[in-house]
Formats: sequence, C-alpha cells, structure tokens
Amino acid sequence: MTSLMLEEARSAATCVASQLAADAPTYAALGRTLRGQPPTVALTVARGSSDHAAAYLGYLVMSRLGRIVASLPMSLVTLYKSPLHARPTLAVAISQSGQSPDVVEPIGYFRSGGATTVAVVNDAASPLALAAEWVLPLHAGPERSVAATKSFIASLAVGARLVAHWQEDAALQYALQALPEALQVAARIDWSAALDVLVPARAAMVVGRGPGYAVACEAALKLKETSSLQAEAFSGAEIQHGPMALIDPGYPLLIFATRGPALAGLVELAAAMRQRGARVLLAAPGDVPTRDLTLPTANTPDLDPIVAVQAFYGLAAQLAVARGNDPDQPRHLRKVTRTQ
Repeated sequence: MTSLMLEEARSAATCVASQLAADAPTYAALGRTLRGQPPTVALTVARGSSDHAAAYLGYLVMSRLGRIVASLPMSLVTLYKSPLHARPTLAVAISQSGQSPDVVEPIGYFRSGGATTVAVVNDAASPLALAAEWVLPLHAGPERSVAATKSFIASLAVGARLVAHWQEDAALQYALQALPEALQVAARIDWSAALDVLVPARAAMVVGRGPGYAVACEAALKLKETSSLQAEAFSGAEIQHGPMALIDPGYPLLIFATRGPALAGLVELAAAMRQRGARVLLAAPGDVPTRDLTLPTANTPDLDPIVAVQAFYGLAAQLAVARGNDPDQPRHLRKVTRTQ
C-alpha cells in the first residue's frame, strides 16, 4: 500500500537533512539579533498543521528562553483592524505555501510596526517570504499530497533549530544533526496494531502534554482529514475535566507519552482510562512496559515529538485506506487554502 501522503512522509528525513545543511549564516544572524534585542513577547501566525508546528515552537521558546508566546488570532489584523503594538515583538509565521492572506497580512503589519518578523515557509519566493524580514526555508520540496506531512516535520525542525541558535545551545544543535537518522528509524516503526481500534471507531481522543501536545493536535487533524474520523486533541490534564464525560466503554484514546516530566502522568492516565473501559493506545518509549505502540526517540527529549509524528503518519496513511478513504484526496479539501 502506498500513497503520495505516505511517500512524502517517508521523505521527511531527506528534507530535514537538506534543511540542516543550508542557511546556517541566517540562523546564526537571527540568533544574534534575538539575543541582542530580546523580544518581550512572541506571536505565532499560522493555520492548520502549521499552527500545530507553531505550538511546538512556542513551547520550546517558553520552556527554554522564558519568553511568553501566543498564537495570534489573525482576524484582529485582517478583519477587525485592531491597533496592536508591534514593538518589541517577535512574530513568526509558518506556512507551507506562504499564500494565504490571513498569514501574510499580519506579518506585514508587524514588520511595519517595528517587530522582528520571521517567515518559516516552503516557498521562499511566496508573498509571505517577501513580507517578512527574515526567511527560514523548509527545504521540503514540492508537496503534492493535500495532507501536509514532510512540510510539517520540516516546520518542527526549523522551530527547534531557531531556538537552538537563539539560545546558543550547542547540545540542541548537535542533537538536531542526528535528527534525519532518527526520522529514518521512526518511518520504519509499525503501528498497525492500532488499526483494530481505530478502523471501526466513530470518534476518538488524542492526548499529549508538554511538547508532545502539538503532535496530538496534528494527529487529531490528520485523523479527521484523511480518515473522516471525528478526533479531538486534549492535554493529559485537560481530559480529566469535561472531556472525561465522553469516555464510554470501548472509546478510543491515542496517547502520545513522549519523554520528559509529563511521561509518568500520561502512563498513569492510560491505566486509569483502561479501568474505565476505554480502548487505549499508549504510544510510549520502548522502556515503558505498558505501551501499546513503541514511540521512537531522538537524541534529546525536546526533539521526540518530531520523530513521534513521523511514526504516526505511517499509521494515518494505513488507516485512511482501511476505512475506505483515499489519503491523497481528502473530501472537500485542497492543498492551498486562502482565508481572510
């Protein structure tokens, strides 16, 4: 079984290797700028999968650099024309195509107001790239599948690379160099054991926490768009409030238990949900005995979400076909979406 979605997902390691071999002077210069003129706050500007990549970037910036990061409601600029103060702010837009007006216009607005603006984009000649002061290309190559895969993984890698240079963290920069190999390993991991749970499902929850929450959001989106499965993402803490009421016997939960402080709590959550009768798919590292799916790891826990989503994409492509869908032609969707 193959598809454009699966082929492109499996090419992510090559894309990231190309990315890591390029633009070193740009990352170094941007890092120096951010250290010399530290922003008091940072904003991310993105939609869909790119917004999930932005959430991962935001987590790294907040946890490692202590800067508050918020996701910008773009309509404040595009529709409501709100008088937002741009200085001293870092505004980072993430987009595969760089075409949508509601991503391009805010970056132009913040740049004209004196903010440091960065475009993380696959098309370095796009309107978004032209609107920003700094451009960090994904180097993912043309993406033909409607469902973004390699460009999402490349966006996560750019975010980690940006933080590594901003922080002057040699260890993180070194770990990034090993990421392509880790992605190759992750692409070969078999998660087909999840099919028995997800093929007949009508709804599901996808759970993560910390930097892994961004992957839970991305996985839920892919389950919706490629398998027509009503999947919703929650943090491991949030699920124990209102969403708990949805847990009936047999309800599917996919839990991304990446390494770090949240791991133990997510493993405990999986056990508690099993006691309530849920059909739990615990994706956890190989040393967690109660795992259902083996979660690949990178050279440092902060990069684990990148290899985790690589493993998930293989399952997503399999699941779409098993549920009678074409992963390359999701219903009602197109590759480039232009919104205001």
